[in-house]
Amino acid sequence: MNQIPRAKMMNTFLKRAALLSLVALGSATAFALPSDRNQPITLLADRATFNERTGVTTYSGNVIIEQGTMKLQANSIVANLNNKKQISLITATGSPAQFQQKVDPAKGLAKGQAQKIVYNAETGIITLSGNAYLQQDGASIRGNTLKYSMNKGDIEATGTPNKTGSAAGRVQIVIPPSSSKSFPGARD
Repeated sequence: MNQIPRAKMMNTFLKRAALLSLVALGSATAFALPSDRNQPITLLADRATFNERTGVTTYSGNVIIEQGTMKLQANSIVANLNNKKQISLITATGSPAQFQQKVDPAKGLAKGQAQKIVYNAETGIITLSGNAYLQQDGASIRGNTLKYSMNKGDIEATGTPNKTGSAAGRVQIVIPPSSSKSFPGARD
């Protein structure tokens, strides 16, 4: 007789965990390929917990979340719900936490990594901190902290002060040459 309430409780937990994953990835895939949103979500972790009182769901142990071209890998992912049971904050940590996603069919995969990746659903800001790195199609940006506003489309990179002038710890941006532009040469 005790098995039925336990099974019902587990079923409720699984539904909530799946719903939380859908909401989290729905937010993260807002700028993804439209076909990604129609793909199933796969979530793998060694452990998953949900605390209804606090609204915190934790996935830990080699966490992998995939939907279409989107893939997120981390040691742990913690999702916080607000009082309306909506995602307010998602934090992925790893050594490093990594993600990739195709945001434009004409471009390659966008990839990023950092020790910690935080998505604030209320502000639309994604913060990568701890040796943060983003790259796509040969262009890249690296810094101690990268903040990307999904609402405004702008990015802020912060390095660590370095008085030696070396690249260590400083913001580094790589812009590949454009193959579509030609510049007048000395012989023109």
